[in-house]
Amino acid sequence: MNQLIISAAVEGEEPPSPLLPNIWEMGVVLVGFAVLLYIVVKFIVPMFEKTFAERAEAIEGGIAKAEKAQAEASAALEEYKQQLTDARAEANRIREEARAEGAQILADLKEKAAAESARITAHAHAQIESERQAAVVSLRAEVGTLATSLASRIVGESLSDDARAARVVDRFLADLENQNAGAAQ
Repeated sequence: MNQLIISAAVEGEEPPSPLLPNIWEMGVVLVGFAVLLYIVVKFIVPMFEKTFAERAEAIEGGIAKAEKAQAEASAALEEYKQQLTDARAEANRIREEARAEGAQILADLKEKAAAESARITAHAHAQIESERQAAVVSLRAEVGTLATSLASRIVGESLSDDARAARVVDRFLADLENQNAGAAQ
């Protein structure tokens, strides 16, 4: 650069301005820039565009897949909630049916137990009544025999005649019943 200034001063020309570039240098730089720009526009930018488009498509596809998966998950959640609600309702219905059935079984068992109790009580009353009747008959026969034996000793005659003995026994029992009825009052 110093040589240019010196050679320009020798020739009488004005030294070139450092602010103004050389035209030939500028032309070479512009041609190089144009070639580089052509290569970038023709080869590099399409690769960037292609990569950008692929990434954008992948991202959009991922977003679409995510939205679809989220929609499916929401639908599955709603279906699960519905099934859970249905299952709870079914469980409540089954529980209520079981309670009603249990109450019915309990009522049936109580009814059967009451009927069995009434049957056993009636049978016991009938058996007690038959045993009482048998006891009364047995006592009448024994009292009759004792009364006949006692009366024959008191009277001093034999009461072996059945008709006469029956009359004495009946009269004796009637007197006993009258005495018991009078004492009860």
